Amino acid sequence: MSASEQEAREFAVAFTRFLDWVHGGGSARASHVVSLVGEHLGAHGLDRSVVTRALPPFEHVNLQLALEDWMQRTGRAAVVHGVSVPPHYAAIGLQQLLDGEGLPPVRLSAPPLVDLPSGPGRTHACLQSALVLVEDDRGNYVLMLRGPVPHQEPTLSLEVAGLAVADAQAVLAELDGLRAHHNVFRGHVLELGTSDSGELALAFAELPLTERDDVVLPETVLQRIERHTVDVAAHRDSLRAAGQHLKRGLLLFGPPGTGKTHTTRYVVGRMTGCTVLLLSGRSMHLIGAVAGLARQLQPTVVVLEDVDLVAEDRGFGPGANPVLFELLDAMDGAAADADLLFLLTTNRADLLEPALAARPGRVDVAVEIGLPDAEARRRLLELYSRGVPLRLAEADVAEVVERTDGVTAAFLKELIRRAVLESLTETAPLELVSADHVRAALSELLASGERITRVLLGITDEDGDPDERLGVEDGW
Repeated sequence: MSASEQEAREFAVAFTRFLDWVHGGGSARASHVVSLVGEHLGAHGLDRSVVTRALPPFEHVNLQLALEDWMQRTGRAAVVHGVSVPPHYAAIGLQQLLDGEGLPPVRLSAPPLVDLPSGPGRTHACLQSALVLVEDDRGNYVLMLRGPVPHQEPTLSLEVAGLAVADAQAVLAELDGLRAHHNVFRGHVLELGTSDSGELALAFAELPLTERDDVVLPETVLQRIERHTVDVAAHRDSLRAAGQHLKRGLLLFGPPGTGKTHTTRYVVGRMTGCTVLLLSGRSMHLIGAVAGLARQLQPTVVVLEDVDLVAEDRGFGPGANPVLFELLDAMDGAAADADLLFLLTTNRADLLEPALAARPGRVDVAVEIGLPDAEARRRLLELYSRGVPLRLAEADVAEVVERTDGVTAAFLKELIRRAVLESLTETAPLELVSADHVRAALSELLASGERITRVLLGITDEDGDPDERLGVEDGW
């Protein structure tokens, strides 16, 4: 039923009064916020410039911890307010609260909080935005924190009003020092990526513990890796005292599936007290920003897996590779006494830029992680069958070792998995993995129809036909 003309008129009058109330109330509330700031600062403080410090969004939790510490210092009183802005309005700045110009409807509220990771399995409640009225030996002044807001500009900023510029800068410097002191990222393993807005994002990661016995490499190779990583870290103070640099680069190269990532995890696990930054794939372009972060959090290990994806020889593609340049600049630009380890892996060392692969100061040591020999294949079978009820006679082990000449560690790991599946198709739950199960799994992996699978497990034809090396025959 449609409304009468009189009803429509009455609704229009009531709605107009409602809008007047909303705008009048909003103006009054905004004036209250402006008055609160003005009364705290006084006329002298209102005439001073607002000094702003922009920070990366990942520093939000560190800034929160710094503020909490700073506000509790003896001789300082700090009152925290939230400033609420209706949805669909842009965030306001401290300068707007000083002069009252261009303000949307705002009001005081409880400060909004956002729960951010502060360590593996831990979070900390952080101010999303806040107005802090401060009184200490510098006088009365105001801080305003603005954190990243979804669907708006992804920035983190801290503004200071009411102080001379030098004093405002001193306040920001104090908070910088406390951010560094309380940095939640130091000493942890961090995966680096990008946020939805393209900003650098950090996530706490936990790598599986890898013992030395789990790294199946020739002893001389493993010792060479340890000498350049773990041993340098253990003697950092003596090396510095002797005027020796701590910045170093280690390249692990070899076919896919030979254990480069496994070896990297072992090294990282031994670098106690170090911050570990993990980059791979799409996060490689962040290396410029990561280098600065690595210096802040040193001692630091920067892990770049499959570095050939961004550091190919410039002659192989059209034009320059800006990511390569950033990587080279990051490795060259760090001070010699910076405690930084760049740990790189690649499947294609032949494609790497010669300046990266050979020049001291970029990569000092390159270590090949090759295909496992007979003794290594025997050890890998033992490693991957831990927890598996595997029953093999010595003759059976010798047969498997012989038939797998030329395979990768990844191939042997898959062999054990398929042998377990062979057993489960006969008896479930798992009771016994026999030599027959292993032979069946090996025959399946070596069948001519599994050629692509073998490539995926790292067996390529760089040294000739892999099927010929492995004795693959049609129908085997």
